[in-house]
Amino acid sequence: MDAANTTATPAPVSIDETIALLAGENYVCGRGLATVAFLSMTLDKPLFLEGEAGVGKTEIAKALASGLGRRLIRLQCYEGLDAASAIYEWNFTAQMVAIRTAEAAGNADRDLLQQELFTGDFLIRRPLLEAMEPHAEGPPVLLIDEVDRTDEPFEAFLLEALSDYQVTIPELGTIRADEPPLVILTSNRTREVHDALKRRCLYHWVDYPDFEREMDILRARVPEATETLSAEIVAFVQGLRGADLFKNPGVAETIDWAKCLVALDTVALSPEVISDTLGAILKYQDDIARMAGSEVTRILDEARAKLADTGS
Repeated sequence: MDAANTTATPAPVSIDETIALLAGENYVCGRGLATVAFLSMTLDKPLFLEGEAGVGKTEIAKALASGLGRRLIRLQCYEGLDAASAIYEWNFTAQMVAIRTAEAAGNADRDLLQQELFTGDFLIRRPLLEAMEPHAEGPPVLLIDEVDRTDEPFEAFLLEALSDYQVTIPELGTIRADEPPLVILTSNRTREVHDALKRRCLYHWVDYPDFEREMDILRARVPEATETLSAEIVAFVQGLRGADLFKNPGVAETIDWAKCLVALDTVALSPEVISDTLGAILKYQDDIARMAGSEVTRILDEARAKLADTGS
């Protein structure tokens, strides 16, 4: 779980205001993504973002939370995640201490003790419960990250929880959100998520950006990189995405690579500097081996030819 600043900002009242709010957090997006984000805030509907890893799905949740001055609550999904782990658990250690203390004090009223043990004082709140509870700065942003890593029973639970914005704790009853959180679900599409969950949400496919947008992203996130170097970086990375790799580099890798090159005082790309820093953009040895030698030179030459044709 993460915390944003505690000074709340009114939600945007238009798509243009949404774009401006995200831009203020150095998040550059197209009008399509800004539109579904605006509608999600306006209609209190979850937003389902699907796309390759590293294209900015998680980052938009962080940007919205920061821009709105709301708390960001993150549920990182994984195989085997169940409803209880996502909602709450009881603090058994504290409960045992309370039992020992009561016994030492001669408290023999077991029914009363049991009632006291299952109260909010002994409850460990997990992301879904945290998101349903009131927050001083307004409804939080609930990020349900990589939902495709879970299984179908958890999807069914999410569908129910997000339909009514409520969760149930057997010992305490049903807890319903007074104001629905802003819910963003992400998927890297390692498997298909059930249609029923998607239908509950507004949907947007987050694709790799085109050249101009990726340049805008670098200007916002790595302003210390020169225009010439940024253009070569973007052109080369976009060339890599057409090279039939096992894992194409995402925008996150473009940003990381640019930061590495700036740290190395790189003025312009060369086959040598690219080969030395491939680990910043490619994360599989087979892909790095594929780029060895003349392949790097070929992609760099093609990237520079395209830049020359477009006058960039």
